[in-house]
Amino acid sequence: MNRRHFVLTGLLAAPAALDLRAAGLPASPEAAPPAFVVPPARSRAAEQILINGNPNDVKISGQDTAGALAVFEYIGRGKGGPSLHRHLQQDETFYVVEGRYLFVVGEERHELGPGSTIFLPRLVPHTWTQLTPGGKLLYWVQPAGQLEDYFRRIATGQPKGTPAERAAVALAHGIEQLGPPLPVQP
Repeated sequence: MNRRHFVLTGLLAAPAALDLRAAGLPASPEAAPPAFVVPPARSRAAEQILINGNPNDVKISGQDTAGALAVFEYIGRGKGGPSLHRHLQQDETFYVVEGRYLFVVGEERHELGPGSTIFLPRLVPHTWTQLTPGGKLLYWVQPAGQLEDYFRRIATGQPKGTPAERAAVALAHGIEQLGPPLPVQP
């Protein structure tokens, strides 16, 4: 058997070797979860997560996708954004629905407006700030990880304490805090 044939045979056999059930994914259409619709201005579980007064609604929960994906809608009621951070196990993608945003990804700066999409790979430091008084983002993380739980926790005013204690809570949810938020533009 020549090397090319050996490699091609291995590549063609790889999908057959995947056990979808072990990955938490349905092995047949009958085993798939039911489809659902989340109405406008609602979250999947009819809960509202407010982060600094801004709705951050879960549209598709990690529980809906066996942990493969979580989708959120963020409605910014004022300028600002999160601290500089990185996700240890998740890629993050943002789609700007309304407003203007400045994203910093590694050493790169990107100003985005409606219709723009940005991909933020795991382990790469990033942050963003809303530049306009109002804005809306649709974003998702893959895999879902513990981001939903982290948002629920900080929405309740936790963690309180020192910056080191808050950073430890973030790290327990797969987020490494690296620095302050971007300054808010007047």
